[in-house]
Amino acid sequence: MLNLPEITELHKPLPKSQIYKKFQFSNSQQTKFDADISRIDIVNEVSLRTIPSIQQGKKINSIYVLSVTLKTKDYDSKNIEKISKIIPQNLVFALQYEEEIQLAVFCEKIFTTSWIHETKAKLELKGLNFDEVWENIIKQIEGGEWDSNLSLSENIELKEKKEKLQKEIDVLKKKMKNEKQFNRQIEIMAEIKKLEAMIK
Repeated sequence: MLNLPEITELHKPLPKSQIYKKFQFSNSQQTKFDADISRIDIVNEVSLRTIPSIQQGKKINSIYVLSVTLKTKDYDSKNIEKISKIIPQNLVFALQYEEEIQLAVFCEKIFTTSWIHETKAKLELKGLNFDEVWENIIKQIEGGEWDSNLSLSENIELKEKKEKLQKEIDVLKKKMKNEKQFNRQIEIMAEIKKLEAMIK
């Protein structure tokens, strides 16, 4: 799957009933989970065992790919986040709905790709060790620009700050559009420019 080496392939179903039992889901949690997710399978193991050419990382030595068959494209990302938190592994999710796939990964927050046809979905393993491979997977899935001078956590924190500022800008733009007083419009525009300068 995802054009990964054949040696990494696994075919291990992960029954939802086991997840419910092991992690003590309430009835309402089970209902929400079941409304989104039809099936979960572990389909790839990228590790020292399967790809010994990649060196051991300081923190990471294995990455697993989970195929998640969805009942709806409009799924609740909290269910994916929940799986990430209850399974103590580095997980990449191949979320599948009919013939389309969206890749997702949780690293402090959920990052996703756009939906693409299943035949075009792929994941590149770039890096000399597993720490680098994991970081590059996150970058691939997030798809934005990253500052090479910053750590992964610092980049994510910076992106979150930018997203927050952009939301404030969007609110102000809407407010300015509805504002009738010219002087107030000028004031709002000044606030917008200040926030845009902070993003840059």
